[in-house]
Amino acid sequence: MVRLILLRHAKSDWDADYGSDHDRPLNDRGASAAASIGGLLTTMGQEPDLVVTSSAVRARTTAELAAAAGEWSASIKVTEELYGAGVEQAIELIRHTDPTLQRAVFVGHEPTWSSLVQFITGGSVRMATATAVGIDIGTWSQCGRNSGQIMYVVPPRLLSDR
Repeated sequence: MVRLILLRHAKSDWDADYGSDHDRPLNDRGASAAASIGGLLTTMGQEPDLVVTSSAVRARTTAELAAAAGEWSASIKVTEELYGAGVEQAIELIRHTDPTLQRAVFVGHEPTWSSLVQFITGGSVRMATATAVGIDIGTWSQCGRNSGQIMYVVPPRLLSDR
């Protein structure tokens, strides 16, 4: 078994001065949530062997803050392919994960992430910003429709009194 962790980017700052949607940054609450979820994943023993993130600023920053707070040694791979990706594109990226790795975090966007959870597991999960969903699948190359089981769902609200 391998563990796929889908992490939606943290809350972004719609009021910030940015050019395109791709460049929208996190707000302060989002930065805090990203760090909190990274630390919690480490506390849970879920630190990844690899982090793959959308190239969007809000996703990339989420990955970087989570990795720093969780003290992850995993490399972070930034890819344009996850920005605007649909379920099939995301599945293809997951299937090409190095088969020697046991746990990988993929950081991306809605509505794809909720649809991806449903496609892989048959279950429905609300992917609020900075939510992490751990899914067990046989191997990376076997990732597909109904190939996985949800092991946990961690929304950032569990880590805050807000």
